[in-house]
Amino acid sequence: MLPWKRLLRPLAVLLLTAAVTVVPTTTVATAATDQTEAAPSRGWNDYSCKPSAAHPRPVVLVHGTFANSVDNWLGLAPYLVNRDYCVFALDYGQLPGVPFFNGLGPIDKSAEQLKTFVDKVLAATGAAKTDLVGHSQGGMMPRHYLKFLGGAAKVNALVGIAPDNHGTTLNGLAQLLDHFPGAADLLSTATPALADQVAGSAFLTKLNAGGDTVPGVRYTVIATKYDEVVTPYRSQYLDGPNVRNVLIQDLCAVDLSEHAAIGLIDRIAFHEVANALDPAHATPTTCLSVIG
Repeated sequence: MLPWKRLLRPLAVLLLTAAVTVVPTTTVATAATDQTEAAPSRGWNDYSCKPSAAHPRPVVLVHGTFANSVDNWLGLAPYLVNRDYCVFALDYGQLPGVPFFNGLGPIDKSAEQLKTFVDKVLAATGAAKTDLVGHSQGGMMPRHYLKFLGGAAKVNALVGIAPDNHGTTLNGLAQLLDHFPGAADLLSTATPALADQVAGSAFLTKLNAGGDTVPGVRYTVIATKYDEVVTPYRSQYLDGPNVRNVLIQDLCAVDLSEHAAIGLIDRIAFHEVANALDPAHATPTTCLSVIG
């Protein structure tokens, strides 16, 4: 492993920790009665927000595995709010007795939580459709909502940041499950979402049968070649109409973000998210986008 890759994750954690320390205490997520809503955080989850003519659709952010509606979006949510989007984020996939770390329950059930949350956001904002932006599992799980739960009628675009659309081998670690009797059953029982995300799982087989996309939705995938979680990184890409697959290093060759950093702190990726949300006013994404 190259030395800079050893330093990248500690750097990402340090930057995230620094961000947390400057966020007001009111940004800490609090469980709502339906366990899908977080407290207002630096301008997002503001149900009085009304979409503008320039940005007529609210943006729903969908966190990844082991994450939550606040920590996953300390970078991207303010970035979009500052660009006059109405931004909302949900918590999903909670397991009993496991606080803070979400996205662990069965993914089809998490998609049902997303459906409920989107309906709530649309009712509050008066918008006809929303745009979804998800990181990791959060970029893949909404596809179940779009395909099987009627989401295509309520969603204009899905932007996946490092999404595991076709599962992951976890650099081959998942293949070891077959060599340890009972390991796969334990994985499924303890953390169903992890089992669902293993390449070749029953969940992913059903999700991808008959094609990756559904009509009427625009898809964008933003990937990094340094992804160490969703491997191989090209498995993130989607195939179908209205799809744009983006490798962040094609836009900025010196971008070293791995799986976590691209969703947490990478403003180059954030700029590409903004382009995907408003393609009519897209501007070139380059290394200078980090200061944009």
